[in-house]
Amino acid sequence: MRPDVRDLPAGPSDGLHRFLGGSPLAVAFRLVLLSILVGVVLAAIGFDPWNILISIRLLFQRLWDLGFDAVNWLWRYFLLGAVIVIPIWFLSRLFGSPRR
Repeated sequence: MRPDVRDLPAGPSDGLHRFLGGSPLAVAFRLVLLSILVGVVLAAIGFDPWNILISIRLLFQRLWDLGFDAVNWLWRYFLLGAVIVIPIWFLSRLFGSPRR
C-alpha cells in the first residue's frame, strides 16, 4: 500500500517568495544592482548631460575615495535605472507564466 502523503499548507511567505522569484532580500539586491547598471547605460545613451567616459571615471574615482558624493552618484544611477527596471520586473512577475 502507498502511504497517504499530503503537502503541508503553504507558509505565509511562500506566495511572496514565488511571486518575487526568490527571497525578498536577494531579489532586492539583484534589482538594486540591475538598476545601477541600467542607470549607467541610460546615462551613456544621452540621459545624462555628461560624457559617459568621464562619468564612469569619476564614478570609480569617487567610489575609491568613498566620499559622500560617490553615494550620491550611485543613488542617481540607481534611481535612473530603477525607473525602467522596477516596472518591467513587476509587470513580468505579474503577467508572467506561473512557475512550478
